[in-house]
Amino acid sequence: MDEAALNIVFLDRATIPEQVALPGFSFPHTLIEHDRTRPDQVAERICEADIVISNKVAINAEHLAGANRLRMIALAATGTDNIDLNECNRREIIVSNVRGYAVNSVPEHAMALIFALRRNLPAYHRSVAAGRWQQAAQFSYFDYPIRDLAGSTLGIVGRGSLGQAMAQLAGALGMRVQFAARKDSAELPSDYTSFTHMLRSSDIISLHCPLNAQTRGMIGAAEFALMERKPLLINTARGGLVDELALVEALRGGRISGAGFDAVSQEPPPADHPFMSLLELDNFILTPHIGWASLESVQTMVRQMTGNIEAFHRNDPRNVVAGFGAQ
Repeated sequence: MDEAALNIVFLDRATIPEQVALPGFSFPHTLIEHDRTRPDQVAERICEADIVISNKVAINAEHLAGANRLRMIALAATGTDNIDLNECNRREIIVSNVRGYAVNSVPEHAMALIFALRRNLPAYHRSVAAGRWQQAAQFSYFDYPIRDLAGSTLGIVGRGSLGQAMAQLAGALGMRVQFAARKDSAELPSDYTSFTHMLRSSDIISLHCPLNAQTRGMIGAAEFALMERKPLLINTARGGLVDELALVEALRGGRISGAGFDAVSQEPPPADHPFMSLLELDNFILTPHIGWASLESVQTMVRQMTGNIEAFHRNDPRNVVAGFGAQ
């Protein structure tokens, strides 16, 4: 008897550039692709699915209640904070994520933000557009400070593949690198500096850690007050890691010298989001969560995600974060 076709539903296909095609699967299946899925559409769209693909669409216990056929959630991302993993464990629904696919793209994006801010590229670009070069009446002008990266200290929060890749780039540029221990760590592991010392001694701080109960809001007003060297703050991880109102106050108050963010707590941010008021500033750069999105990284992610689905179909699931046999 022929193998029954599996129903695969992709909830947010538009989060992958349309020029990157999904490879076909080797087993009988139907594939339904939705560009976007609102929270009130999730339950209906997954109720007949055997496999669900999601990048950022949240799937909670209420959504799962009627999804009696669902056997796997394939994440088109590394982060799992949008999935109710406890409920998936209870229902024995395999959840697999993708890992290490943006190990070049994200650190390069973070470094691009650092270069732009450290050398005041946005300020100079805007001033040239406003006619300042002609007003200067000479080959160069020096309205904004320019700093080298060599010899500066980079504090990194998170020592996974992205944090380590960031350290390699920084080392090649002659920067001193220090990895911060967990904020609430009772003991200081070897080769780490304390979270507090990292805040006090870094010229640049770059976040490369997941968002969870321990890291949510880990940098707020109290932490900004400790930043003695007025560092740049770079966040290519998750928006919820930083108290956004405190960031606005720290930037406008001169407690940090600049900030480059590729993530916001609500994406896309509403028009009245605090960060939108900072876009007029030359020392603030906001990009629309594209640090991961180089063509090479997206292609790698898609291959890994489809490979996770193929492995699940072979009854040999990989990159499992919930269901059984979490790896």
